[in-house]
Amino acid sequence: MQERKATVERMTKETEIRIAVNLDGKGQSSLNTSVPFLDHMLEQIARHGMIDLDIRAKGDVHIDDHHTVEDVGIVLGQAVARALGSKEGVRRYGHAYVPLDEALARVVIDLSGRPGLEYHVNFPRERIGSMDVDLFQEFFRAFCNHAQATVHIDSLRGINAHHIAETVFKAFGRALRAAVEIDPRGQGIMPSTKGSL
Repeated sequence: MQERKATVERMTKETEIRIAVNLDGKGQSSLNTSVPFLDHMLEQIARHGMIDLDIRAKGDVHIDDHHTVEDVGIVLGQAVARALGSKEGVRRYGHAYVPLDEALARVVIDLSGRPGLEYHVNFPRERIGSMDVDLFQEFFRAFCNHAQATVHIDSLRGINAHHIAETVFKAFGRALRAAVEIDPRGQGIMPSTKGSL
């Protein structure tokens, strides 16, 4: 099987980002985005997605974390799309439910070639550590737009904001793992009646 790896760089006046992904990795990560809680969440994607991630990001976090978080989502989406290639033989769909104590999240992914995000997550507070919880939606929207994926994210219950965020990112990692997985019965087959994704 051809290696499903990609490295993408993005340089703007607001951020400098380099992301390397290996879709068939061991869940290893090396992360430095200058946004500590984002690093913690990206580690969940790597570990639970069994995707190796190397992410370096410098941004104007002295102003706000927004540009860095969104641009990491953009570049991660681009890297995943590039590593997937034609998408022949992949399962295409993935879903996961993940609990953490009182919190429960569900994520469903379709590597459809059509970007779309349905995000239904309510947090009991505005920040986790120094991170604005609104930025999670910006991260996932950016990922969807650039990975060309349809993603539904639902927090089904939860009281603790940290638990809610962690269940969402763990479920995302596990759903992504399922979606990008090679289907042994579908090798060389495009998982769409249209013939392309």
